[in-house]
Amino acid sequence: MAANTVSNFRIKIWRQSQAESQGHFECYTVKDISADMSFLEMLDVLNEQLISEDQIPVAFDHDCREGICGACSLVINGIPHGKECGSTTCQLYMRHFNASLEITIEPFRARSFPLIKDLVVDRSSLDRVMQAGGYVSVNTGAAADANNVLIAKHSADDAFTAATCIGCGACVAVCKNASGMLFVAAKTSQLALLPQGQPERLQRSLAMVKQMQLEGFGNCSNHYECEAACPKNIPASYIAQLNRDFLNASLTSKEYESQTHCKTYEE
Repeated sequence: MAANTVSNFRIKIWRQSQAESQGHFECYTVKDISADMSFLEMLDVLNEQLISEDQIPVAFDHDCREGICGACSLVINGIPHGKECGSTTCQLYMRHFNASLEITIEPFRARSFPLIKDLVVDRSSLDRVMQAGGYVSVNTGAAADANNVLIAKHSADDAFTAATCIGCGACVAVCKNASGMLFVAAKTSQLALLPQGQPERLQRSLAMVKQMQLEGFGNCSNHYECEAACPKNIPASYIAQLNRDFLNASLTSKEYESQTHCKTYEE
């Protein structure tokens, strides 16, 4: 679609009033959409149209609309965040879509992401995984000099890449097993690659993997769809790092020996 053009779009959206009700697709025509509108702005126009017709607007998550918060969790034409690589839903523009083709919009579907309403799912399971071990314990006090702890450039770069994970859950939504391994691997690696994360490194991997299992995420079967769907292009190689830390921790931790329900993962 050429820039500055205005088109009408046919939209097929999943509607579900609450988790216990039966969901279904509904079709709408959204009118006078500029090619320069973002995908979420198009949904805003749709909701204004529905409100003017005394209909219930579509519920969907959004916050910063700058590709940072990870809130815009939509499956667009079968792909989390849409077909544009390295982009969140809010970074999609209507010029990326053919006005003659219908656009299908669904929520993220995973057992660990229970549906709340329409396109909104509960992703608090990711928060609980982070709470289980995604932190470091340090002595408080005056700010240390920036050069007190020297960090190799490649280690800092790798840690920063892992830290770009915005916790959107696209890796879970695209995985056929609804695995959260890429998310957990990124969150453990961003600490494991730095000196400050070393003291609790192995215990962290045990705690976060255990919580991931309790939340109902599936196992990783190395199809790497998570890597392809990640809006921040986080590589699946971090999963191998998590596997190594988890194996080392499971062989040395007394806590793990008493928790036989924990599973190991193959690289």
